[in-house]
Amino acid sequence: MMEHKYRTLLLMAVLLLIAVPAMAADASFSMSDSLQKFWSEMGLTCFFVGEGWKNAVMIGIGCFLLYLAIKKEYEPLLLLPIAFGMILTNLPSAGLFSTTMWNDEFLNPDSPYYHSYGHIMAHGGLLDILYIGVKAGIYPCLIFLGVGAMTDFGPLIANPKSLLLGAAAQIGIFATFLVTQIDVFGFSMAESASIGIIGGADGPTAIFLTTKLAPQLLGPIAVAAYSYMALVPVIQPPIMRLLTTEKERKIRMKQLRTVSKREKIIFPIVVAIIVSLILPSAATLIGCLMLGNLMKESGVVERLSKAAQNELNNIVVICLGITVGATASAEAFLNFKTISILCVGIVAFACGSAGGVLLAKFMNLFLKEKINPLIGSAGVSAVPMAARVSQAEGQKADPTNFLLMHAMGPNVAGVIGSAVAAGILLSFLG
Repeated sequence: MMEHKYRTLLLMAVLLLIAVPAMAADASFSMSDSLQKFWSEMGLTCFFVGEGWKNAVMIGIGCFLLYLAIKKEYEPLLLLPIAFGMILTNLPSAGLFSTTMWNDEFLNPDSPYYHSYGHIMAHGGLLDILYIGVKAGIYPCLIFLGVGAMTDFGPLIANPKSLLLGAAAQIGIFATFLVTQIDVFGFSMAESASIGIIGGADGPTAIFLTTKLAPQLLGPIAVAAYSYMALVPVIQPPIMRLLTTEKERKIRMKQLRTVSKREKIIFPIVVAIIVSLILPSAATLIGCLMLGNLMKESGVVERLSKAAQNELNNIVVICLGITVGATASAEAFLNFKTISILCVGIVAFACGSAGGVLLAKFMNLFLKEKINPLIGSAGVSAVPMAARVSQAEGQKADPTNFLLMHAMGPNVAGVIGSAVAAGILLSFLG
């Protein structure tokens, strides 16, 4: 083993002795110039020039997010690729993602600097090419296809009142939109709409709307959306306990009726048609969501359903995560707007959680069969984590009370609600 190692070193030395005189004989070759070029192109030296320190900070943030994804398991399926994409895009001179290539002046057909996706394919880096799927709205829609194939709308069909709770939880989106229009924030209406969608706790919807309305904010909005989704068990319980009494938390709900296969097949078809006719701008997300669910419930395309749930969904998650992370460059992330988004985003999420609880309490004023208000907080579309939090809080008040299936109704309704909310904002501001 040692003899093989020495032979390798000897061979390298011989090759070096041959190569150096050959290069020196070339009049166009200058060893000092080459070394200087090599030094100047090193990414390491860029950290010490101008604002290169910002790239180092962003790499540090990316590593911290990796820690949260791996050690704490905070939404690791997307937070891990997002964090690594953030590291890759902030490596100086790597050329994996070009922020300027996605500036407004390059994407405007009326601009003299306009370039098409073909130009990006020819001259962009790896992440630029993959980012086309985000910019064109392909990845979020394919994820919705997979989500639909994994979702059981049975609890919602069995208890249609759950749809109201899912709708009420979207109040955080519109409340945040109004709050961020205050002059101190300096956000445009399109930017406020993109920030507000964080309150829906739906990552793909947030990415879809932001790429349409405020692509320059995609990095911080995606990080905020997925971070707060991961913190559902931390953020929601104090709000739920604050807005409910112990007596309300002990309310028992009767068992849901059995939903027939025919109902489950008809539901996605009817929802896709009605929502698309009323709100065409939401047709893309709702259509993919309901197609995935129809493939699951029909039982005749099991291969397609499994592919949407597994292979397709996994591939798209990787591409989406790493390219969304790539938009978090130093110049786009380290500014006042990013801090504002992170602060306002948690308010949006808290308002959404509170909206569902408060509507459930209001409905109880008129209902003979009372609703446990805890299931209202599951109206945000963090499926199934929000429903599990409702179950956990209910069992703290009464260990024999089971709310999980009841909470799944508002939870899946929240997926529809966030997509509809995005469609409303897009139709007004897109």
